[in-house]
Amino acid sequence: MSENTAFLFPGQGSQYPGMGRDLFEAYREVRETYSESSDALGYDLPHLCFEDQDGSIHLTRFTQPALLVHSIACYRLFSSLSGGRIQPVAVAGHSLGEYSALVCAGILDFAEALKLVKSRGELMGEYGEGEMEALMLDLESAQVLADRHACGISACNLPEQTVVGGRREDLDALVKDMAERFPKRRSARLKTEGAFHTFYMVEAGKQFRGKLAQTAFMASGIKALSNYSGGIHDTDAESIRARLFFQLFNPVLWYRNLLALQELEVARIIEFGGGIGKGETPAEKRPNLEAMIKKAYRGQDLSYTPVINQETLEQAVEYFQD
Repeated sequence: MSENTAFLFPGQGSQYPGMGRDLFEAYREVRETYSESSDALGYDLPHLCFEDQDGSIHLTRFTQPALLVHSIACYRLFSSLSGGRIQPVAVAGHSLGEYSALVCAGILDFAEALKLVKSRGELMGEYGEGEMEALMLDLESAQVLADRHACGISACNLPEQTVVGGRREDLDALVKDMAERFPKRRSARLKTEGAFHTFYMVEAGKQFRGKLAQTAFMASGIKALSNYSGGIHDTDAESIRARLFFQLFNPVLWYRNLLALQELEVARIIEFGGGIGKGETPAEKRPNLEAMIKKAYRGQDLSYTPVINQETLEQAVEYFQD
């Protein structure tokens, strides 16, 4: 198994009540990761993820730490059970997932990452305004609509999948306009507390910049991708801080990240953490990034493996032992 490997991590929207319970109950290493996280965060993370009945896990200030912890727990456990034989040449994460990627690469300490994303989530929830809409449109067409309705581009996920953010009434008008201009294209409103990665997040970014300045970023031999630039992070700590600052109120250039992986000749991808789908248990969830990854790699050789729950973990470990 000599293929270049990348480890990928999902972002907000892939959280769900009960996330991580199966791994927590089955593996001591996961319980230790959650205990470490509770100490750093100052609240009972297992209770929040497994027992809370109020939907708190969907509040941005809790969503972001919970997803970081689940992703890193999945990554740590896979690495331990597979004997550390699979090492990435690159790591990437979608939005919040970029922080998980930096931890995986050894660029950011896990405890420091927890403090950062706790602050990031609190600021985005406090200063956030608006909502988000996923459009099955190319960037140029989406930009025309966004400009007409005072919205911003939030993410460029695929050539025909662009996310915009704005006030509810502006997004409603945009969707109506889109239906008239592009009647065969669809869209979907996303459940977020604000128009993330747009100008609505500028104040949160200003407040967050001070937190970034207090955080150490280390050099690593693993390439980490930047959502803001679409390319590989420089090894300089100030550059990483700047790009994480800009990431808060600029579009997530995810498709460029996936193209950058292809330029690195990555032919094997492992996705860690989160889960989406209507099922309520971890076993019923499916990976968040899989569809985008496979569409970006269409026509190319790709080995894709998720590690998001106990079943996929065990399958991945068995696969890489062969």
